[in-house]
Amino acid sequence: MKTKILLFLSLFFVCLIQSCGSGTTQEATEAEYGNPPAEGFNIEGSDPKAIEVADQVMEAMGGRKAWDNTRHIAWNFFGSRNLVWDKWTGDVRVDMRNTTFLININDNTGKAFIDGREITDSDTLNNLIGRGKGAWINDSYWLLMPYKLKDSGVTLKYKGEEATNEGVMSDKLELTFEGVGNTPNNRYWVWVDKTDHLVKQWAYYRNAADTSQGFNVPFKNYQKMGNILISGDRGERQLTDIMVFDELPSSVYKSKEKPDLAAMKKP
Repeated sequence: MKTKILLFLSLFFVCLIQSCGSGTTQEATEAEYGNPPAEGFNIEGSDPKAIEVADQVMEAMGGRKAWDNTRHIAWNFFGSRNLVWDKWTGDVRVDMRNTTFLININDNTGKAFIDGREITDSDTLNNLIGRGKGAWINDSYWLLMPYKLKDSGVTLKYKGEEATNEGVMSDKLELTFEGVGNTPNNRYWVWVDKTDHLVKQWAYYRNAADTSQGFNVPFKNYQKMGNILISGDRGERQLTDIMVFDELPSSVYKSKEKPDLAAMKKP
């Protein structure tokens, strides 16, 4: 009997220790989620201060875990085209004028329709898939650049403190690229508010060596979408109809019929 009691107590304490250990591991995992760089981010060539500011931006926008858990994002790009992106699968839908692209940006496959007619010629289709992906690259960067400060091919430099055009004192970052995207020679300056750590302005240079800016516009009016913040206000130009979804039917990415996303949005 005594032996059975001792055995029971031993098993009890083992279970108790394992339970406590499991809880500690879970808490550590949450705390260590952090903001790991994408594969190919130039850590060695980037400034530690710039990386620190980029991590502050991610935290202010909702945190890396919230960003990774965000699946479907829809928006209208300056009134010219509508996009829907499944971040988890790489499926993208682009509707513009008389053309619809249903593509996957990860494997560069998909379909294209012009005036409702599916394009089947392989050369023409490949060209259109490239156009659709190019639209996504450009349009998603305009909308979501603050989440992509540590993307593949990016080098981050810290350029000191400087006020935005609207007088917001900010940490100024420089982004350059190598071997990624359709325009790897671009250079950006990004101003991050020193108080709330949100991006408040960005400037674009077509080539890294250029001294003349292609644009210099604000990031304004952040809104909470799901568990993350997104800004669609670029001053004189607006990214509109921004929506975040946990789930969408596969037809959004497979059917040429344009979906009514507003009707799919839960109140």
